[in-house]
Amino acid sequence: MAEPKRLAEEPVHLGLGAIAQAQPPFTGMEWYADYEQRTAADGAEGRLVSMHSFAESWDSWEMHPKGHEVVVCTAGTITLTQDYPDGRVEQVTLNPGEYAINDPGVWHTADVQSEATALFITCGAGTEHRPR
Repeated sequence: MAEPKRLAEEPVHLGLGAIAQAQPPFTGMEWYADYEQRTAADGAEGRLVSMHSFAESWDSWEMHPKGHEVVVCTAGTITLTQDYPDGRVEQVTLNPGEYAINDPGVWHTADVQSEATALFITCGAGTEHRPR
């Protein structure tokens, strides 16, 4: 019998041909570059499924140029700030069970009042980060 995995520790890649591949344990921001190399053959159609808990607001922005990202709050409250290419800035506050979509090319960051957890389904190819 297979052992269960913890999504917060070992993300999943959904790829071409309806595959689901467990990924190595998350080690920090450098992990994303290795992930992109491991899954390059799936291009923008591949999706990274991950879960992260936050005790503090993010100290950076991120942007996914090649596809949408779904953010599902599973615990606590998360406020996403989305900075659109046309200069528009929008905020959406998520409670458990609620989700938002980050469009391709939209810079986004998150704020939390206390600890919160979210599930992310991300088109990770070409993801960029910048300081907040």
